[in-house]
Amino acid sequence: MFSAFTNSLKIPELRSRIFYTLSLLFVARVGAHIPLPGIDPAPLQKFFAEQAGGTGGALVGLYNMFTGGALVKGAVCALGIMPYISAS
Repeated sequence: MFSAFTNSLKIPELRSRIFYTLSLLFVARVGAHIPLPGIDPAPLQKFFAEQAGGTGGALVGLYNMFTGGALVKGAVCALGIMPYISAS
């Protein structure tokens, strides 16, 4: 398996695609830790903790899981790609 990975790095186009993908993943993970300006994360976390006890808690928890925990933190990447789609 390691030899297959090293062989894939020898191909210039494939190497650039792998590094591009890894850099996008890095940016997404960093963006999941940057809070939105003007949002206090403590009340937001309290709100989602209260919602988790109700019937809609499973849905909110599932969406939070898909955003990598960024929804509860009020992070920039919690918005996902929807603002970009709405603006275009």
